[in-house]
Amino acid sequence: MTQLMLQDGLGRKIEYLRISVTDRCDFRCVYCMAEDMTFLPRQQILSLEEIERLARLFVAQGVRKIRLTGGEPLVRRGVVDLCARISALPGLRELVMTTNGSQLTKLARPLAEAGVKRLNISLDSLNHERFRSITRTGDLQQVLDGIEAARDAGFERVKLNTVVLKGRNHDEVQALAAYALERGLDITFIEEMPLGEVGRERGEAYCSSDEVRSLLAERYRLIDSAENSGGPARYLRIDGYPDSRIGFISPHSHNFCDTCNRVRLTTEGRLLLCLGHENSLDMRALVRRHPEHDEPVSEALERALQHKPARHEFSVGGEVQVLRFMNATGG
Repeated sequence: MTQLMLQDGLGRKIEYLRISVTDRCDFRCVYCMAEDMTFLPRQQILSLEEIERLARLFVAQGVRKIRLTGGEPLVRRGVVDLCARISALPGLRELVMTTNGSQLTKLARPLAEAGVKRLNISLDSLNHERFRSITRTGDLQQVLDGIEAARDAGFERVKLNTVVLKGRNHDEVQALAAYALERGLDITFIEEMPLGEVGRERGEAYCSSDEVRSLLAERYRLIDSAENSGGPARYLRIDGYPDSRIGFISPHSHNFCDTCNRVRLTTEGRLLLCLGHENSLDMRALVRRHPEHDEPVSEALERALQHKPARHEFSVGGEVQVLRFMNATGG
């Protein structure tokens, strides 16, 4: 290895890697992908062995947190064994996962036993019909059962993720918070990101984190917190609920780029230096060109990081700034 700590051209240390293990998903959420999707052929996506190799390379150079995402990561065969291998890497502080919850009734405990420390579970509505409308194919009860399975499985923390959209679910902010608080769960409210042409206007649905906070303040006493989970979320606490945190991810209203410590590896092996830009490094080509030697891969990574953008350029005007869909990057 050529260095012990990855750093970009602006001096930001890269300690967090998000890996999309598949672009496939059993849901078709309206903010994530189009209803009719064409997924990548198998030969174009990273093998599990290639993912493990790249995870080992990043950890050896200072990455301390890895998040596995999708699509839906739990629809990929062999992902639990992959978790066990990655979680055992020397120097990795934590392996975490984001999931839609649909497979957790059978996989929550195996994931915890494989070394996954924390789970983020997407939950955008508590209304069965509305949940189906947002996910297009999802079954709310299946996800709620998965959340209970995760609570029982022994993870260090379980967090719910809610993408808030006006006209879709912004009127459920208080109910979703109450659901999390009553169960001792964390919940993060997320501003939609304009990725991929999903078949609707985006600006009409935008709901800012400040608006969400105001809705919560109508019901709860909010306590600001300086807690940090290693990602972009800002947290607060709710008076009377010591076991839960409320988070906000605000790419539009409260830009967090100056402290960005993340890069993302897509399911096809593109290392995205920024979620809001298309510039990337083709790591699939590198690992296949150099199957036995990591040094050329590490050197290319170092060079690429010098061009990590200072910030993303998302707007809420309705246009799509980035053409790839969220299922290819995992957010």
